[in-house]
Amino acid sequence: MIRHIILWKLRDELTAQEKQAAAKAAKKELESLAGIIDGLLKIKVHINGLESSNADMMLESELADEAALQAYQVHPAHVHAADTYVRPYTQVRMCMDFKAE
Repeated sequence: MIRHIILWKLRDELTAQEKQAAAKAAKKELESLAGIIDGLLKIKVHINGLESSNADMMLESELADEAALQAYQVHPAHVHAADTYVRPYTQVRMCMDFKAE
């Protein structure tokens, strides 16, 4: 099993209200990928970090294997969600993929 973790920082120029709306929309769209993409076992977007956080959103997902991760990354539904609801609103993205033990 592969764990795919993403941390995002939203754009500084967004107001607090715009950040909240963008985070909610990204969460809804990304979590809606569950059951649509083969090999995507779990997907959860966290948007209510504590004040001590230095990221605004975190995607936590599990995929069957590395082939499923590669297919997920180019799947049209994922690309649409990322291009429409995530990338326009984020300024920093960090990713860690690893084999779950």
